[in-house]
Amino acid sequence: MSSVKSIDVATREKNQIQAGTLYLVATPIGNLADLSERAIKVLSEVDFIAAEDTRNSMRLLTHLGISKPMVSYFEHNKRERGEQIAARLESGESCALITDAGTPAISDPGEDMVALCAARGIPVTSIPGPVASITALTLSGLPTGRFTFEGFLSVNKAERRVHLSALESETRTMLFHEAPHKLETTLSDFCRTFGEDRRIAICRELTKAHEEILRMTIGEAVAYYREQSPRGEYVLVVEGAKDAASPTAFWTEMDVPSHVQHYIDTGLSKMDAIKQAARDRGVPKNEIYRQVID
Repeated sequence: MSSVKSIDVATREKNQIQAGTLYLVATPIGNLADLSERAIKVLSEVDFIAAEDTRNSMRLLTHLGISKPMVSYFEHNKRERGEQIAARLESGESCALITDAGTPAISDPGEDMVALCAARGIPVTSIPGPVASITALTLSGLPTGRFTFEGFLSVNKAERRVHLSALESETRTMLFHEAPHKLETTLSDFCRTFGEDRRIAICRELTKAHEEILRMTIGEAVAYYREQSPRGEYVLVVEGAKDAASPTAFWTEMDVPSHVQHYIDTGLSKMDAIKQAARDRGVPKNEIYRQVID
């Protein structure tokens, strides 16, 4: 019983708001029920809140019954406003930094605020919660062991071309954010860079009532959106390139059961052999499992 009490005390102490500290508070990406109790506590108790869009964030705070002084902090005022926030933190105030949806500092000007605090020795802590890109990755059906987050592609055509060209041989699963009005252009760019047979998961309305996950090839996605109008914000999860130079390329001439048996013969358990074969082939382990069982 005493150990339980000590854990409770430690938890309460950790959750106390500390003066002069910046709190990065993750907010829901669509479903308000995803907001954690700790996030609500921090938003309720800090001295002020810095928000990407104060009008949008006010709706969330009103829903929670929270009333706090707010300042805007976004891409076009981050330099001047960041200095002002840092000064208030240095004077002993506490601040919660929130973005429109998801985790601050991920493809977000909060990155600069954290860097400024780090340079000045201002304490920063994170209240974890929803992240759209990771949510999409877990739903994609593509390999999750190694991935790279690429954020939004530039609207500048030359910069987009350079960015995508650098990813042409990327073997890790790739995560992108995209707005609906740019989706068709981005899919066409993907097709030119990665080829129409590369697999992609197109994820939208994540955590909402009409959540949609489309798993197809890039070529199929281009054709699909010729007939369908994009709606909502998207996370695009793109399969990585096959690494022809990989030392495990021996399996390319094997069928799936032989591939799995190879690893069993080296001493792996059947399930570990299935997982390794799935990693080699860049497919979900359930797909390998079904072929082996059949």
